[in-house]
Amino acid sequence: MRLPATLVLLFPATLSTGVLADVATPIAAVVLYPGSAKVVRTAQVAPGMSQVVFSGLPARFDARTLRAEAGPHVRIGQIVTQDAAGASALNPAEAALEAKILALQDQQAALDAEVAAAEMVKRYLERFSSEGAAPADQQALPTDAKALSGMLDAIGKGASDALAKIQGLTVQKREIARQIDVLQRDLGQLRSGIKDSRSVTVMLSAAQAGELKLSYQVPNAGWKPAYRAALDTQAAQLDLERLASVAQRTGEDWNNVKLTLSTTQPRLSPAGPEPQPWVLTWQPPMPAPLAAMESKARANGALAGAAPASIAPLERVASDEANYQPPTFANHGAFASEFVVPTPVSLPADGREVSVSLAQQTLPAKHHLRIAPRLERAAVVTAEAERPEGVWLPGDTQLFRDGSYVGSAYWNPASAERFVFSFGRDEQLRVAVDQVEGQSGTTGVFEKRQERRVAEVFTLSNSHKQPVDVLLLESSPVSGSEEITVRAAFDPAPTLQAWQQRRGVVAWEKTLAAGESARFAVDYTIAYPKDGQVGGLD
Repeated sequence: MRLPATLVLLFPATLSTGVLADVATPIAAVVLYPGSAKVVRTAQVAPGMSQVVFSGLPARFDARTLRAEAGPHVRIGQIVTQDAAGASALNPAEAALEAKILALQDQQAALDAEVAAAEMVKRYLERFSSEGAAPADQQALPTDAKALSGMLDAIGKGASDALAKIQGLTVQKREIARQIDVLQRDLGQLRSGIKDSRSVTVMLSAAQAGELKLSYQVPNAGWKPAYRAALDTQAAQLDLERLASVAQRTGEDWNNVKLTLSTTQPRLSPAGPEPQPWVLTWQPPMPAPLAAMESKARANGALAGAAPASIAPLERVASDEANYQPPTFANHGAFASEFVVPTPVSLPADGREVSVSLAQQTLPAKHHLRIAPRLERAAVVTAEAERPEGVWLPGDTQLFRDGSYVGSAYWNPASAERFVFSFGRDEQLRVAVDQVEGQSGTTGVFEKRQERRVAEVFTLSNSHKQPVDVLLLESSPVSGSEEITVRAAFDPAPTLQAWQQRRGVVAWEKTLAAGESARFAVDYTIAYPKDGQVGGLD
């Protein structure tokens, strides 16, 4: 298999002269890892082209991961990176919000100036009216009644206009402040803190037309598995949809990109730990006074070393960008897996989590009502299905039963042979627990032993209009010491003696017809020495 030509040579330098291609370099594909991403940009290369510039890239990506690939008729030379400081946000959406906020703040400043002018007029009129005469450098009030009346009307109208203007401007300022607050909250969610940009120039020699791919690794992106499970009790089938929750705050939006999800974790060390020689050393005992002095010295050293811990958080004050945690998960599988999102994905760089669908399949399912009366007197609708092929990672699962949402739960398929889901409680299976009076006493002539009896009767009643399958679970006492003996009696006998290989957990499987009731009795006699205590009995 012939690999594409690849050469990565990074150094800041002045670009050599050549044919500069003004071509679009959009993001074509993204490989998303738990906590990071590989971004792939593409550019079309024409014959005779000598260099391609990928501009407007965020300056945060790791330059060591930069990689250029092309077809067989395009030879790649050196790769030159160059950073440029920017005054505005690199993300267009973030820059647009910042521009709107600045425009509103300018309006707010203009309104402040108008309010100040109106306040000046108001103060002048207040001083004029309180003195009862014009200012010293002005003429006295007119003695003519008509002229005086006109002047007073003018003063009153001017004061009224000034107060009305101040009130109107205050309302406008309040509305602008509200708009600014909303935009600042939106900006806070979107802000990436990235203003510096980076350009990458790829020197090449193109004999024929081809495609050039440039890839690099960026932080602040990730995904985690999720599922949607829907049980149809009438059709006895389970619709299982594989989902993924994805998010990114890399500083650049991903628009209509081909998205691949990988379980590889590049942030972890690619090499595992290696065992080192296990060397045992022996030290002869030291005299008691010296041992006490050494113990005291170690204690003082531990306290001295612990003191800086209280101020360490103050030294690690981070920005919102640094505090951002992308969706991640722990994958303990032996090999990495990849999932391809079937449709193009658009994901803004604001950190919001978006759910994407990967695949969906329908599985035949057997459902029953599971009840453990000692723990809870409510039955849970439980469905089981054969485990299909493929890799199934733990994740949050949205649960639906017969079209109704019943809740969410964290599902860990692990290495179980069958898939098991719980779809909420069933109120139409009534459960009654009646305790049989226990007897306690002392047995034995020479060796005194104490006996205690625990007996209960569980009664299940089906209120459904159709038969239901019931699985009743009971944790019977198990002796963990040879001094303790347990005699157990069940009526009827359990169907399973060790449910799911759990010691002491017995189970009854029974189908209850509509309106039918069933009775299950358990009776335990526990004997133990009179002296001492028995843990787990109360």
